Formats: sequence, C-alpha cells, structure tokens
Amino acid sequence: MRPLAPLVVGGRPYKRYHVERPERPIEPEVEKAAYDYLPHLVPAPADDAPAGWIVLHRGGDTGAYLLAFTWVWDNVVEVHVAAAGQPAAGCPDEDPANFVTEPRRWMGCVWELPSLEYERAAWVRHMFVKDVPDLDGYLADQRPEGLVGR
Repeated sequence: MRPLAPLVVGGRPYKRYHVERPERPIEPEVEKAAYDYLPHLVPAPADDAPAGWIVLHRGGDTGAYLLAFTWVWDNVVEVHVAAAGQPAAGCPDEDPANFVTEPRRWMGCVWELPSLEYERAAWVRHMFVKDVPDLDGYLADQRPEGLVGR
C-alpha cells in the first residue's frame, strides 16, 4: 500500500492510497481511468462530510478496484465502489481501465481494509481527541507505505 498526495473531488479533500504488487505498479492508463471515474463515487458536498480517502487497487489478475470512503455525519464512513476488468464483479469485460459502479454493498477486500483501520484511528486522533478538530492534521496523517496483510 502506497500513500499519495491528497486531491479534491466533489469539493472536498480525499487522501489517496494505491494497493499494488511491488513488481507490478498500477498502469498509467488504469490510474487515469480510475481518477476520471472517481467523481461518480463521491457523495454531494455536505457540511458534515468534510473529507475522505480513496483506495485504487490493482488486482493480481485482470481486475482493478476503486473505493471512495467519505466521512459523513461527523463520525460515519460512507463507501462507494467501482470495479474494472473483473467479470465476476459485474464488469462487462477484462479491461482494467473500464470502470463501472459496483452495486453490491462491498466495502473492501483484505488488501484494501488496512486503509480503513488506519483512517479510523487518524480521524479520532485529529477530529475528536483534540479540543479543536484539525482537518489539516488529519489530511497530513497517512498510513506509511508498506506491505499489507502481514
């Protein structure tokens, strides 16, 4: 899992993580397609939804997965997912750059969920433990790069 610089989507900042195999980084065309599709996955701006994080995961086969997690209602995570290149996930073909919204209520696989674990703790550290919520501190606090699942 590799952290990347945050970006703004739908009027709010999102931290970013890529899940990829060390010997097989995410292809530029898959990354571009994912970020072009991303606006379809984020909820409309709201005062109680100030930020979130994104996971782009390139599977070991033909699949690619894009997850947009948004903090809503101050302490709840909303997630929207898209997949590409994985017919078993409802994709029309095996093109890892052809993203479609995943209608099932999936929230991530074992390789994507370490971001949820980290982001929950970071949200509490910066938004609840301090006397004044620190959104900038939260956005700067990303899971370090490293292997997941060990």
